[in-house]
Order: sequence, then C-alpha cells, then structure tokens
Amino acid sequence: MTENMAPTGVDSSGSAGPSAPERAPRRLRADAQRNVDSLLEAAKAVFATSGVDAPAKEIADLAGVGVGTLYRHFPQRSDLVKAVLQREIDACADAGPALAAAHEPGTALAKWLHRYTEFVATKRGLATALHSGDPAFDALPGYFYQRLGPALGSLLEAAAANGEIRAGISAKDLLHAVAHLCQPVPGEGVAYSRRMVALLVDGLRYGADTRS
Repeated sequence: MTENMAPTGVDSSGSAGPSAPERAPRRLRADAQRNVDSLLEAAKAVFATSGVDAPAKEIADLAGVGVGTLYRHFPQRSDLVKAVLQREIDACADAGPALAAAHEPGTALAKWLHRYTEFVATKRGLATALHSGDPAFDALPGYFYQRLGPALGSLLEAAAANGEIRAGISAKDLLHAVAHLCQPVPGEGVAYSRRMVALLVDGLRYGADTRS
C-alpha cells in the first residue's frame, strides 16, 4: 500500500457526501481547549518521530498533561490521529486566503503548494493510518477535498486570471499530483519532494496567457 496522503473514495466533485465529518462538538472550556491544543501539537510532533503507535505517556508528557487527560479527550488512538489530521488540513486550507491577501496570485499559489508539500511529505505515518481501512477514518477523504479543494481552486483561478499560469488546471488533479511527488524515494527526504514540486509549479506556467 502506498503512503499517499491524498485520499481516495470521493466523487470527482470532491463532495464529502454522506461521509462528511460529524457535527462540531459543543465548545470546550478555555482550560480544556488549551489541553486539547497542547495534546494535538504534542501528538503531531511525536507521530512524526515515533509513529502513530507511540506510547500515550510520551504524548501526554510532551503536552504537559496526564495520560488520563489524553484519554478523556481522545479515548481511542484513532480519535487522536483523526483530530491531528483534521487540524493540519484546516491549517493548510486556511493558509490560502491569508497568502492570497499578502502576495501576487502566482506567488500565493506557489507558497500554498509549498505548504501543502510540507503537510503531505511530513505526514507519511499518518497517511498509513488514513489508508488502514479503519472505519474511524471514513470521513477524512471527503473532509480533505471539502477543505483543500476550494482553497487551491481559488488560488488557481486567481493565478490564471492574472496570466501567471495556464487556465483549466483541476485543483483535485494538482492535489493528487503533489501527493504522488511526495511518495517516499529511497535515500531521499523531504527536500527531494520540495524540488519535484518546484518543477511542477514551473510547469504550471507553461502556456500561460502573458498578454498585458
């Protein structure tokens, strides 16, 4: 099984359909929310170094909370993995409007694709869990496209309208292309994925409408 972060199993429109994530839970108290945030940050770091099966105590210690607090918020390991992935997906999606406001369209697109590359290339252990067949992750493919598809689509449209890339590029196709370029290569690390995606970004400019 290849460790491709881009999920499969949704329709071509990227619609989440019936597998959309459950309704957002009731807002937590400020102290409880801080604990959740700390646990998710700690889990992200621990998963990157020790894998998704790392001991609960390692995560709780890094977060500065007790193991009981970890299990109170995330009773199953799949709950924690899912929450980490959703948080990372949200952060990547939310970066789109911020980059668009701060940069020219072509630069904003390139910077967003760089961020997406970092997300995919550094989450290979999470990708394995995502494709494990665990029903706890059934909603994530739809969530992935529901959040990242529109974010990338807006950046693509703006860059094409500005004549910086060619028109007609599918956000879904590009999400998949970057994910495939981030597949592990023997003897290479994340820097290799960055170089390959940079070449892909250069290719988006071929055939662009450069008329003033």
